[in-house]
Amino acid sequence: MQNLESENMNSSEKIQNLIFEYARRIDNGDFEGIGELFSRGKIIIDNTRSIEGAEDVCAMYVATTRRYEDGTPRTHHVTTNIATNVMNDSADSSSYFTVFQQTDDFPLQVIVTGQYFDSFLLHDDGWWFSSRRMILKQIGDVSRHLLIDL
Repeated sequence: MQNLESENMNSSEKIQNLIFEYARRIDNGDFEGIGELFSRGKIIIDNTRSIEGAEDVCAMYVATTRRYEDGTPRTHHVTTNIATNVMNDSADSSSYFTVFQQTDDFPLQVIVTGQYFDSFLLHDDGWWFSSRRMILKQIGDVSRHLLIDL
């Protein structure tokens, strides 16, 4: 993803930028953009099924994530504790995520925490997600964020 990368960054930094870009896109309600991040990869759900490619990943977010009048889910995803292991043209990482939310009738609070387990592949045009597995650790009130029950 060259538009996210700089010539001065090493592979770990480029991969971290992809991880951070996911958070920015979901908080902006850019589900097509999230799909783009996974156009060469998949999201693994419950270790039993996966959603692959840009169109299907985008459709999953449209079907499961509430957007408000401003087009966003009114969330703030924070990604921390990123550990990256680069092995030539592939890489793995793990990180923690914390999701905050606030709406007009919902005070600012943490609604979910968890961990990402990601894999990446280096293509001619840069690093891309190969897979993302999300493990939920703590679930608060996600009723104003998700259109589905957890």
